[in-house]
Amino acid sequence: MTQPIITPLDTPNTPWYANIQRSHIVRVLESVQDVIAISLCLGLFAVMVLQLKEIFLSLLTTLRFHDITADILFILILVELFRLLIIYLQEQRVSIGVSVEVAIVSVLREVIVKGVLEVEWHQVLATCAFLISMAILLVVRVWIPPTFQGIDPEQQISKRLKVVKPD
Repeated sequence: MTQPIITPLDTPNTPWYANIQRSHIVRVLESVQDVIAISLCLGLFAVMVLQLKEIFLSLLTTLRFHDITADILFILILVELFRLLIIYLQEQRVSIGVSVEVAIVSVLREVIVKGVLEVEWHQVLATCAFLISMAILLVVRVWIPPTFQGIDPEQQISKRLKVVKPD
């Protein structure tokens, strides 16, 4: 004999309204999150345009290689953040690879802007350790199973919690 499906929300102590509003509230919150991500994309795009304008104006006046390099790396960081937000909007997840790439480029930009010779030795060692750990994370992520390509961990957990319903 099969038993009815029992979910965590069907317990006697669960309020009557718990099942009714849950999916609607989640959809509304996801929509609000998407609006926030879209507004961040628009803001990043505006900052990139302003930064490009500043680079072109600085090229016309005086040629400061150090500042131009820092500005170009800053734009590349903004482009990667923009790509990260686009991936989030498309797949509703944050890409580990893009996040690590943004972190690496950000650290390298700071090293280039400050100059390695002007930074204290323990900060250089910490930066090297951070870059090595980010490189290891980039390599290790290849072996991490893809959780968002057809595998839904939440669905698998909910299947374990449910008991088969009688026909």
